[in-house]
Amino acid sequence: MLELVVSVCLLDEPARCKDVNLTFAAEGMSHMQCVMGAQPEIAKWIDTHPKWALKRWTCQKAGQFAKI
Repeated sequence: MLELVVSVCLLDEPARCKDVNLTFAAEGMSHMQCVMGAQPEIAKWIDTHPKWALKRWTCQKAGQFAKI
């Protein structure tokens, strides 16, 4: 299982950043499939969190990062 990990920072406080885990990858999904499907998921998150700006993102093995 993979999860999408996005690093975001507050627009008003660019030094205040965090990693957010977006688990959307299905069992058996390849890393490339995760990467290809990431942009719509990131866009949904950004639309619902307008005070945050995306810095970077990656697909990782699920559970590798602490949940926030």
